[in-house]
Amino acid sequence: MRTARETSSVRQGPTRPPLRPLERASATADEDGFDLIALGRRVRHLRKQAGLTLDALAESLGTAPSQLSLLENGRREPKLSQLQQLAKVLHVSVDDLFGAEPPSKRAALEIELEKAQRGPLYAALNLPTVRIGSRLPMDVLQSLVALQGELRRRLEEQAATPEEARRANTELREEMRARNNYYPEIEAAAQELLDAVDHRDGPLSHHVVADIAAHLGFSLRFVPNLPESTRSVTDQKNRIIYLTQGSSRQWDARSVLLQALGHQVLGHTEPGDYSEFLRQRVYTNYFAASLLMPEATTVRFLKEAKSRKELAIEDLRDAFAVSYESAAHRFTNLATEHLGITCHFQKVHESGILHKAYENDGVNFPADHSGAIEGQTICRQWTSRQVFDVDDKFRSFHQYTDTTVGTFWCTARTEAHSSGVYSLSIGVPFDHVKWFRGSDTTSRSASRCPEDPTCCRQPPAELAVRWEGKAWPAARANTHLLAAMPQGAFPGVDTTEVYEFLERHTRQD
Repeated sequence: MRTARETSSVRQGPTRPPLRPLERASATADEDGFDLIALGRRVRHLRKQAGLTLDALAESLGTAPSQLSLLENGRREPKLSQLQQLAKVLHVSVDDLFGAEPPSKRAALEIELEKAQRGPLYAALNLPTVRIGSRLPMDVLQSLVALQGELRRRLEEQAATPEEARRANTELREEMRARNNYYPEIEAAAQELLDAVDHRDGPLSHHVVADIAAHLGFSLRFVPNLPESTRSVTDQKNRIIYLTQGSSRQWDARSVLLQALGHQVLGHTEPGDYSEFLRQRVYTNYFAASLLMPEATTVRFLKEAKSRKELAIEDLRDAFAVSYESAAHRFTNLATEHLGITCHFQKVHESGILHKAYENDGVNFPADHSGAIEGQTICRQWTSRQVFDVDDKFRSFHQYTDTTVGTFWCTARTEAHSSGVYSLSIGVPFDHVKWFRGSDTTSRSASRCPEDPTCCRQPPAELAVRWEGKAWPAARANTHLLAAMPQGAFPGVDTTEVYEFLERHTRQD
C-alpha cells in the first residue's frame, strides 16, 4: 500500500514531468499498432475475393510479385501510396484494409499462428516453421493454434512468481531498442543542471556534484550505518540525502548521488509495481550518465575518435573518469543517434549467465518463451565468454564471431565484483567495425546458438558417453534469476564444463 509522500516539485533548478514508457513494441506492429500480419492477410483475402492472382495484382500495382508476396505474408511494410493503389485496384477504401476484425475465421487463425511462430516461445522450441497456406487443413490449423496457447499458458503458470519481473524487463528492453536507447528529454534535464552550475568540460568532480545537489536544494550527510540493502536514502521532508563512505561498497559516490537526485528532477513518485520501479531505475541511471558524460562533449569526443577509426570504450572511460561499464552503457545511448552505429551490450557472469543486455543491431541473444533474456546462458563461443580465458586482463579483448544472423565484432574486458567476475562487452555488426580500434584482430569464432544445441549447450559426444549419468554437480544459487529456471537436469549448470573438469581430474589419477 502506498504511503503519503512529498508531491511538491524541486524548489530550485529544472523540473520535469515523469517519463512515460513507450507502448510495448511488437515484432509484427509499428509504434502506432500497425499490424503487418493482419494487413497482409486482409489484402490476400480481398485479392482472392476479387478473383486476382498474385501476378495480376502485382502488375496492376507496378511492383514485383515477390514484393507483394512479402506484404501479404506480413514481412514488408507498404508505403501510403501503395496502400492507396491497393485500395483502388481492390475497390475498397484504405480504411477497409485496416479492418478491426479478420476477414474470416480461417484468416484469424492464420494470423494467430503466424504471430506465434515469429515469437520467442516458438523460437525456443527449435521446431521447423509450418507453412501457412490454403492447403493447410482447417482442423490442423485449429490444433496448432490451440497447442501454442496451451503451451504458453502452462509455461506462464509454472513461472507465475517471476513472470512480472521477466515481462517488465522484456518490455523495457523493447522500449530501449525502439528509441535506440536514446532519451533526449533526460539529456535536456541533465544539460540544464550542468549549465546552472557552470560546468563546461572535463570529468565531473565530487565538488561539482555537490554543487548540483545544493542547487536543487539538498544537503548531504555521510553515515557509516546506511541500510545494507540501500545505496542512498533521501529525506524528502528535510531535503537531506544520506550516503555512505564505506569502502566495502563498490559504487561510484558521484553516480549514487546523481541517481538519487535524478528521482527528484524527473518527477518520480513511489513506484506502483515492478515495471515502474525498473523504469525509474533505468531512467535515473541514464540521468547520472548524462551528467557524468555530457551529451555534447561526449559526442564530440566519439566523433573525433570515429574520424580516426579509433573508437574504444576504454578511452571514453578514461576521458570522463567513470567505470568501464558506465562508459559502455553511455556508448549505447549515443552511438546510433549521433554516430549511425547500431550495437549491443552484454554483462555476463563467469558462469556464462547473462545479467544485463541491450541490442538494436539484430544480434540473437538467447531468450525464454516470454522473450526474457536475463538468466539465459550465453554461447561459449561469443566474445563475452571467450574473454574469461584471455591471459592479458589489462587490455581489452577483441574478437569476430560468425553467428547464424551475421558476423559481429566485439570488444570486451572482465571486472571483479563481490558476486564474482563479469565480462562487459560492446559489439557491432561487421559493417561498423571499421571505426573501432582492434578491428584488425585475428581472433575469430563461430557460433550456431541458439538454433543448434550441439554448438555448446550439449556436451561433446565422447564426454557424454563417459560421464552421462555419472556426474552430480551441486548448482550454485544465483541471485540474478529473474527468468524461469534454465533448462537442464541441473539448472544453470554448464554440463560441458562439469564433464571437462571430471575428465581432467580422471587423467591426473
